[in-house]
Amino acid sequence: MLLVYRKDGMPWVLLSRRSQMLTRHSGEIAFPGGREEKSDRDLKETALRETFEEIGIRPEHVEVLGELDDVQTPTNFVISPFVGVFPYPYKFRLNGEVSELIEVPIPALVDEANVRADMRIVDGEPMRIPSYSYEGQLIYGATARVLEQFLRVVTQPSDGHGLWRN
Repeated sequence: MLLVYRKDGMPWVLLSRRSQMLTRHSGEIAFPGGREEKSDRDLKETALRETFEEIGIRPEHVEVLGELDDVQTPTNFVISPFVGVFPYPYKFRLNGEVSELIEVPIPALVDEANVRADMRIVDGEPMRIPSYSYEGQLIYGATARVLEQFLRVVTQPSDGHGLWRN
């Protein structure tokens, strides 16, 4: 779940750092999320449930705005990202999978000084891999690819006026 909120008069994105105790992707910056369970009606419900389990935001406090395109990881996970907004401030409750929350203003993510793109060979093909830095934090991998997709949507709509461009 890619979570957006307003703080100090501007839009922010909420990320989390995965616990060092986890066996996969430990210590990495990510969005709340996880595997679909049989009890979930759909992937949107999975995203809302996982968001509640990991950081304590109740599903009824998230307004889901839409879904981005799936992103596949090199470890063969498929991320189906949903975008939602929630009221801020919020009393978060982190579980053992999350060691800290990281708040990043959207203007910092579109600032070219904080964006880097590397080229890697993936399955024999060159692939552009984005990353973002903010206050000593490095956002990379699938999380950065989801962010890149989101930022394209919110800063380059068809009418030429980005939703969150100042």
